[in-house]
Amino acid sequence: MINLGILSDTHIPDRRRALHPGLIPLFREAGVCAILHAGDVCAPWVLSQLEQVAPVHAVRGNRDWVLLPHLPRTLQLEFGGLQIGLMHGQGRFWRYVTDKGRGMVEGANVELYLKRALATFPEASAVIFGHTHLPVNTWVDGKLAFNPGCACCPGKKHPYPTAGLLHLSDEGKITGEIIALT
Repeated sequence: MINLGILSDTHIPDRRRALHPGLIPLFREAGVCAILHAGDVCAPWVLSQLEQVAPVHAVRGNRDWVLLPHLPRTLQLEFGGLQIGLMHGQGRFWRYVTDKGRGMVEGANVELYLKRALATFPEASAVIFGHTHLPVNTWVDGKLAFNPGCACCPGKKHPYPTAGLLHLSDEGKITGEIIALT
């Protein structure tokens, strides 16, 4: 069994001063072999702190353009012979601006980001994305679509911060788990 720690939208220090106190113990107790951060890290030292638990793979979110511009927009990783796609969800700058305007008028459209993630990684067994701050753990056309939600702070549609775990079995099966950080 391979366990992966999944998080997104830590927003440090713009919305929170430090990682949620339940996050590191969660990943340690689960025995994660890697941590995947789906963007909006904000402060480089967050990645260093997570690396004390396990190797970290991170992508650039819309809040990472200034302090973490070296992070890639997308990553395709392999664990246990399974392909896993990792992205934040906002795309390039103009797509972000367009989506932001649409979101202000219509509200958050999780379905838009889910479709974008699935299209970005057609060969992946699982796709991980962030940006919406809303947890997603669902199967679409034989792929696990997973958004760990927001690791920093509660919002209108989610009353508590969340993170996630992916469990990859020796038989090649993937299951996702959303964890409330209390």
